[in-house]
Amino acid sequence: IDSIIQVGYTHFLPDDLVLRAFTTTLTDRYLVKTDRTQADRFTLFFSYGDSLLPRVRGLNFDATHSLITEASERRDTVTYWLRDTALVNQDTLRMELQYQMTDTTGVLTLQTDTLELLAKTPYAQRIKDMQKKRDDWQKVQDKAKKRGKPYLEVMPPEALEVKYESVSQTDPDRNIRFTLAAPVARIDTSLIHLYAKVDTAWYQSRFMLREVQGEPRTYEIVGEWRPDREYSLEVDSIAFTDIYGRVSPSKKIGFKVHSLDDYGSLFVNIAGMEGRSVICQLLNMQDAPVKEVVTTTGTAEFFYVKPDTYYLRMIVDANANGRWDTGDYATGTQPEEVYYFHEPIECKAKWDITRSWFPKQRDLDKQKPAVITKQKSDKQKTIQQRNIQRAQKLGIPPPETKPFYNK
Repeated sequence: IDSIIQVGYTHFLPDDLVLRAFTTTLTDRYLVKTDRTQADRFTLFFSYGDSLLPRVRGLNFDATHSLITEASERRDTVTYWLRDTALVNQDTLRMELQYQMTDTTGVLTLQTDTLELLAKTPYAQRIKDMQKKRDDWQKVQDKAKKRGKPYLEVMPPEALEVKYESVSQTDPDRNIRFTLAAPVARIDTSLIHLYAKVDTAWYQSRFMLREVQGEPRTYEIVGEWRPDREYSLEVDSIAFTDIYGRVSPSKKIGFKVHSLDDYGSLFVNIAGMEGRSVICQLLNMQDAPVKEVVTTTGTAEFFYVKPDTYYLRMIVDANANGRWDTGDYATGTQPEEVYYFHEPIECKAKWDITRSWFPKQRDLDKQKPAVITKQKSDKQKTIQQRNIQRAQKLGIPPPETKPFYNK
C-alpha cells in the first residue's frame, strides 16, 4: 500500500430505530349492505360495531315480538330471525331502521333508513320445491312397497339440523361442540346422556351444557375428560326444539381421550412481566395459535402439548381485555407490544420442558424466527445497492459483494 485516501460521508444518528407498524381500526360506522338469502332471516352488515343494536320497526308487519336478534362478537353484523312462519312466507319485508351512523364530523348520530328486503327465493318457488321433494319421496316409498320392502305412509316432518363436531379422539382440555341450524326454543338436558367406560362397564358421567360466547347457536358439552378413557355421547330425539317447532334427531358419538403419554408440558418463565397481564401463544409452523394462556405471574404454563415444533408469541395486554389492540395514529396511541421467542421449541411426549425468556434482550426486528415470517426481509440486498451507489458518486471502486448468512 503506497497511499491511503480517507473519504468521508454523512452518518445519520440514531441508526437503530425500530418502528412498530400497525393498521388503525376503521371506526366510521355506516350500513354496508343487507341480505335475505334465506327467507327465515335477514342480515345487516355494518362497517363497524356499536354497543347499541339497530332498532327495527316493521311497516308491513309487526316487529315487536316477531324477531330474534343475533349479533356477531364485534356487533358489526346483526341477523334477525323471523319467529312467525307467516313472515317467513312473506316475500317482501318493509321496515324502518334506526341505527348509529358516523356523520361528516366523525360523530355518531341517529340515522333512519327505510328498507325493503326481498326473499331470494319467492314463496311460490319454495312451494314448488317442497312439492317436488314430496313427490320424489313418494316415488321412493311406492317403489319400496312394490318390492315388498319397508315403507312409510306419511312423510316425516323436516328435522332440526344439528352439526356435531366430528371427533374420534380428543384432548383432555377440549370440549365437544355442536351448532344448531336455527335459534333454539327448548333444550331438554334429560335427553342428553354422557357415558364413560371404566374397565369393561359403562357408567353415566356428569357433564354441563353451555353456550359458546361469540358463536351464535353453538353449544359445548363440558365434562371431566379423563385421559385414556372412552366416552359415549348419546342425544335422544327431540332433545332440541327450534323456534319453528322442528325437533332434532337422535345422535350417538363415541370418542376416546388421548393418554397422558401422548403429551408433553411447556413452562415459560418470562422475565420482567411479573404483575403485568400478558397473553402467551403457542404457535405452529404456520404462525397460527395452537394454545393460549393469560398470566400475570410471569410464568406461562402449557399442558397437553402434542409432540411437534412450536414457536412463542407474547402480547402485553395493557388493558387486560384478552386480545391485542392496535394503535391510533390520531391520538398518538401505540399498539400493544408483541414479542417473539427467537428460536423454535421442540416438544416431546412425556417431557416437561422449561424455557427462560427475556423479551427485551433482543431487538424487536430480530425476534421473529424466519420460518414463521411471511414477509421475508430484503434488507441486505438494499444495503449492498446503496453502498454501490455511494461508491459510484465518490468515484471509488465498489465494495465486493459477499454472500449473506442469516445467523
